[in-house]
Amino acid sequence: MGLGPGDIQVEPWNVGKSKGKNKKDCEDGEPGCWFKIRLMGSCLYPRAKIEASINGTTTQYAESKSTNESNESTNESNDTSTGQQVVAVVSSSTTTNAESTPSTPNISEELKVASQLRKFSFNELKLATRCFRPESLLGEGGFGCVFKGWISENGTAPVKPGTGLSVAVKTLNHNGVQGHREWLAEVNYLGDLLHPNLVKLIGCCIEDDQRLLVYEFMPRGSLENHLFRRSVPLPWSTRMKIALGAAKGLAFLHEEAERPVIYRDFKTSNILLDADYNVKLSDFGLAKDGPEGDKTHVSTRVMGTYGYAAPEYVMTGHLTSKSDVYSFGVVLLEMLTGRRSMDKSRPNEEVNLVEWARPFLGERRRIYRLIDPHLEGRFSIKGAQKAIQLAAQCINRDSKARPLMSEVVEALNPLPNLKDMACTSSHFQAIQLERSGSTSKSRTCSRVQAGLSLRNGQPTRSVSSPNGPYVSPHHNNHLHQSPKPNVCRSLQ
Repeated sequence: MGLGPGDIQVEPWNVGKSKGKNKKDCEDGEPGCWFKIRLMGSCLYPRAKIEASINGTTTQYAESKSTNESNESTNESNDTSTGQQVVAVVSSSTTTNAESTPSTPNISEELKVASQLRKFSFNELKLATRCFRPESLLGEGGFGCVFKGWISENGTAPVKPGTGLSVAVKTLNHNGVQGHREWLAEVNYLGDLLHPNLVKLIGCCIEDDQRLLVYEFMPRGSLENHLFRRSVPLPWSTRMKIALGAAKGLAFLHEEAERPVIYRDFKTSNILLDADYNVKLSDFGLAKDGPEGDKTHVSTRVMGTYGYAAPEYVMTGHLTSKSDVYSFGVVLLEMLTGRRSMDKSRPNEEVNLVEWARPFLGERRRIYRLIDPHLEGRFSIKGAQKAIQLAAQCINRDSKARPLMSEVVEALNPLPNLKDMACTSSHFQAIQLERSGSTSKSRTCSRVQAGLSLRNGQPTRSVSSPNGPYVSPHHNNHLHQSPKPNVCRSLQ
């Protein structure tokens, strides 16, 4: 299968080839085998840059306003195919020196490593990931490369692959678009915050210029992969289970943590899934402490991802927990519709998911036009109505009118278990017949027109899309396929 935009290709690269070295060199502790990562057909990390990322040859930690940021830390792969990933959404007049000025870090002053975190040596993580070899590569983003490794259950020692504890090791690329401050935020937040719906930070490595983080491994990767890269659609009940788990994670950050935390980068690629599709929120590099005392917001540089960032935050730089609620509403719409938050492959009026969906949100009879057609009616009518209503509340232009995340959790609680499938509805069946009839008629007309044109010696070009505006990009050939949806049965 060919590479698409944003797809990652890993190729072996034996840098010691001319000296007679081979892959065995890695096992002997010598840097003989490295690799190239190809993104959109161009090599992003030749040997020099990988050495800077892994071996820490650079001491300058600069932040960048790149529009190609992605930091999916513990999942299978990273998707930047829509070009929507960014570090700085827009420059803001409220930019603070702390966020905008590159600096050489003072670890002793800035890092507060939690006592429960394991302290790894660089060599331990090098051996745990089999010398950061290509077969261990899970993904790559603005932070750096992520590798799968194996460590002992209760310690830091590397173990044989397939034994002990599976982990994801994230390396800091010193020349990347994310820098030392994001690394510090990741350690300081996840080192203190413990919750079933937050990814577990197991430990870290601070050795000379080395900066590595060790997380629990998430075998099913990200929600983004399952929504947009799988050939089999996520079942309705699984989507609602994921929405509920993600909401619980945000509710904990906003309302239950000792200090309120604003996540600031809630999106499908940061929602990771374990073997049972339980949610773990990842990537806290952009997280911020919430306002304290009489303050209503935090003034900060605008950071995040196009399509997910709340409009008032983009315009003013004023950050509140309701900014996260807006982002949750966008992700909920993605799960309901099977569409990306921003999709430039669609017609202009459909590129922005929120703007396209708004006219559908207030009309119950248009619900079937909104729900992902790949579900083929295997979704709860009552559940879809409630979820759509909830999404509309979350993306309200007035931030004060958006619900608290605890209220979102309460609204989502019953939805995964509802069984009133739409495919048993006569109204839905009529719509399906209408769709299939119009599609069949359209195809017949196209063939007739093509035949007439050929007979008249006038060749024509016909471009058709069987599913109209509902086509979503999917990619196959993944290890973990989404679960097959149950066959819809009539309820007695």
